Amino acid sequence: MRPHHRFWPARLPHKIDLPETSLWENLAISARRFPNKTAIQFLGQSITYGELMRQSERLAAWLSVHGVKKGDRIILLMQNCPQWIVAHFAILRANAVVVPVNPMNRAKELEHYITDPDARMAITTADLAHELKDASEALPEGQGLNHLLVTQWLDILPATDEEKKNWPTSWHDWLTQSIDLPQPKNGHVHRWEKALLCDSPAPKLLVGLRDLAILPYTSGTTGLPKGCMHPHRSIMHNAIASAIWANGTFQNVTLLVVPMFHITGLVSVMHASIYLGATIVLMPRWDRELAGHLISKWRVTHWTNIPTMVIDLLGSPNFDRFDLSSLSIIGGGGAAMPQAVAQRLFELYGLRYAEGYGLTETAAPSHNNPPDKPKQQCLGIPFVSTDARVVNPETLAEVAQGEQGEIVIHGPEVFDGYWKRPEATEQAFFELEGKKFFRSGDLGRVDEDGYFFITDRLKRMINASGFKVWPAEVEALMFQHPAIQEACIIAAKDAYRGETVKAMVVLRQSHRGQVSEEDIVKWCREHMAVYKAPKMVEFLDALPKSGSGKVMWRLMQEAELKKSQSQ
Repeated sequence: MRPHHRFWPARLPHKIDLPETSLWENLAISARRFPNKTAIQFLGQSITYGELMRQSERLAAWLSVHGVKKGDRIILLMQNCPQWIVAHFAILRANAVVVPVNPMNRAKELEHYITDPDARMAITTADLAHELKDASEALPEGQGLNHLLVTQWLDILPATDEEKKNWPTSWHDWLTQSIDLPQPKNGHVHRWEKALLCDSPAPKLLVGLRDLAILPYTSGTTGLPKGCMHPHRSIMHNAIASAIWANGTFQNVTLLVVPMFHITGLVSVMHASIYLGATIVLMPRWDRELAGHLISKWRVTHWTNIPTMVIDLLGSPNFDRFDLSSLSIIGGGGAAMPQAVAQRLFELYGLRYAEGYGLTETAAPSHNNPPDKPKQQCLGIPFVSTDARVVNPETLAEVAQGEQGEIVIHGPEVFDGYWKRPEATEQAFFELEGKKFFRSGDLGRVDEDGYFFITDRLKRMINASGFKVWPAEVEALMFQHPAIQEACIIAAKDAYRGETVKAMVVLRQSHRGQVSEEDIVKWCREHMAVYKAPKMVEFLDALPKSGSGKVMWRLMQEAELKKSQSQ
């Protein structure tokens, strides 16, 4: 018995058996059980489980009519909205594969998400469609999108005037404007509302637990983002495990504000809720005043978040008007929860903030804190059905309790490998005691109770409010600026985000004195997702390099850390 089993949630099995069904059938079963129950509550509009299934089946039929076959990859590019969930389950119902993409990405970044998975169709919202159009048209003939299915926010809105009063002022124009659809040179643009009128039968369901279901992308130390191959099995496991870990029932009311393109929102919140038949209170993006209102009005019971959201909500001048007494489970990850904030939650509501840990490769949690026995600023204990160890990153032998090493994970939630990257897949796994373990790239230790703590990263990565920023990807984009000769991305301390992105830049001789740091920042915001774009730029005459010519990024990173500590 492992030490952490002494703290295992009461009445919860250490491992679970999976149903021999696909993810689609989780929705179908909940719709048969609760056809008239609210599945999604979105800014004043309600969608029942029965309607959610009907829309998904009609869209699946439309996809089939337009040539989608088993295993085809389809891009899903939206902020949180009911159409995201409809499209997601429609793709699964059509036996295809969901490629969830961060809507912050710009056209240049989106090119990779079209070409790498060989996607020929994308589903998006009108405010993002032009980015996809520009990305597709920039590609060589035959590599772009054949079909672009576009929905407007108005397809589900407007809500009642009374409900609109609770929307942030800055959202009104964004949510209610009607946007002209792009007309690409090649391919076809289709309207969402017409697709839902499809009266053809949905295709025969052909997929099962072992078939590829979702292809989310993750970056790494080098190169472009890699697709993580998740079959129905890995997503199903963590959806069910997340549901039961948090004492879930069909009476749950869950606030879903973490983005669904991200593995946590997708699996631990959306899929877990649909499996249970729970109600999802959906937010398109974070706003503390609206979040406080929704928790109070809909009596939200479960809220998975990024700690900065809780910090922001507690800082609202209207906090005393909110009623958070319905919350029974609150937790999240992506960054450590400050001890003082966790203590305030406990004093106000008796809530113990439970942090978790996971990666895109592990379908969100591989570790989680027991809801009744969490430790602060801790990754938690190995999740349901999971064996996790700490090993020497060079010898791959397990280290003694308390010693630092690399966190490695074995379990049914672990992905099948990287799409089209056999060498990267091989490097990511190794065998220990007859089991196949995934190498997380994170350094950590285990305490005497079997709880895991992160200590450092083997991988070069920046964590900005839970968003993972991989320097190699940002550097590759920055080299496209005509004035940049060299660039190196490091992390800088940020009081709110924890870490932010800083670029160390060497300008070409011809552009020195003509381009400012502010010019570089502005260009980056125009050409890459805002969370990746450097917030700070420092010009250097040359980047420090080793004898072999490699950029010594760690030297610059350590200098930046010392600078922040002295301020």
